[in-house]
Formats: sequence, structure tokens, C-alpha cells
Amino acid sequence: MYGRKASELVKEFATSEPGQLSTFNNDLYSQVLEECEGHLLHLQPLMRKIQEHENELKDKRSSEDATEDSEDERRKTEAEKTIIQTALKSDQFGALVHHLSLVRNKRCLMAYVYNRAEVVRSLGWMVDNVLPEEIDEKLSSSEKEYFKNHVATLQSYMSELDLHLTVDTVPPKDPYIKVRVKEDIGEVALSDQVANLAQHAIMFLRRTDAEQYITQGQMEELTS
Repeated sequence: MYGRKASELVKEFATSEPGQLSTFNNDLYSQVLEECEGHLLHLQPLMRKIQEHENELKDKRSSEDATEDSEDERRKTEAEKTIIQTALKSDQFGALVHHLSLVRNKRCLMAYVYNRAEVVRSLGWMVDNVLPEEIDEKLSSSEKEYFKNHVATLQSYMSELDLHLTVDTVPPKDPYIKVRVKEDIGEVALSDQVANLAQHAIMFLRRTDAEQYITQGQMEELTS
């Protein structure tokens, strides 16, 4: 059945948790593209045949107007026109099926790519330049490139404003937060100090300094 694979592709995304991505289904995506190519290969000759049938009918009508045929000849001409019209309708319906199937597949592919791109773009506001490995491995090469370009544009804009827009989208009550280091990060230069971020260490850090480590899973905020 035409369009079934494209429908499966959309359902796959729709059944995912909001804001979450499953692995890009390159195999099914490629199958839908192949189906689109098949529709196009069927559609092109049908369109040529439709044009040929319309030209034949036009010639028949012109011939009728230009000459006075006998009754038998008129009947023969009408029979030929009926055959041409029947073939024309058959080709028109066939072309319509392939055209609508092609459009539907295209819309499903665009919906799949667009909605995944929306999630990828939102990640640019939650992580810095590097995606966590468990997310990165789910993206296609195009999605990885899109994330890279989006983050670069966002970073450039924030640099011009001298303002970190990805931190504190909700105004915090305190610029410092209590965190626990989950992985041994080592000695790093923060905005107000040089700190040794050893595993299991508990400390108070500026939210802007800790945010990148929290989003990468290297720290966790302690709320109590």
C-alpha cells in the first residue's frame, strides 16, 4: 500500500516522549525516498501519455469540423474518440494516484525531519558545544551538522550581546548553587575561582559555571 512506510516514519516520532529523540531511522527514511522515486518514474510517462491522448482528441475534433463525413465514418470517429477518452481517464486517475502518494510521502518526510530538527535546536539551549554521547549517536550526519551550525550562531549572538542566554531562562533566587561532582573533572578556572572538581566533591558554584557540567552529566545540583 502506498504511503504505509511514510506513515510508519511519522508514527515512530509521534510515539516518542516529548523532547526526546529515537535513533534516526535511516533505513525506513531511505525506503520512503525510493518509493517517491518510483512514483516519479510512473508519473512522468503517464503525463506524456495524457498529453498525447489530449492531442489525439483535439485532432479528431478538428478533423470533424473541417470535413463532412458519412454516417459510418462519423460512427467510426466517435468510437475512436471513446477509446481515446477511456484511455485518457485511466491515465489521469493513475497519474493522480501517483501524484497524491508522492505529495503525501513528501509531507511525511518533511514532518519527520522538521520535528526532529525542532528537538535538536532545543538542545542548543540546554547543552554547550558538545552533545552527550547517548544523544549524539541518535542523530543523522545532517542533524549533527545542523546542531553544530545552530550552536555556532547562538554562541556568536551571545558573544555580541555579552550575555549568556542559555543559562537561567527562569531567574534564579541565588546566583550560587550547591552541587556534587559525579565525575573527576580536575582543576578548572571558573569565573570567580580556580577549583579542583574532584569526584564526589560537594561545593557552592556560580550557576553559570556549573550549568555546562550539569547538562553534560558530570555534576548534579543538590536542592536540599
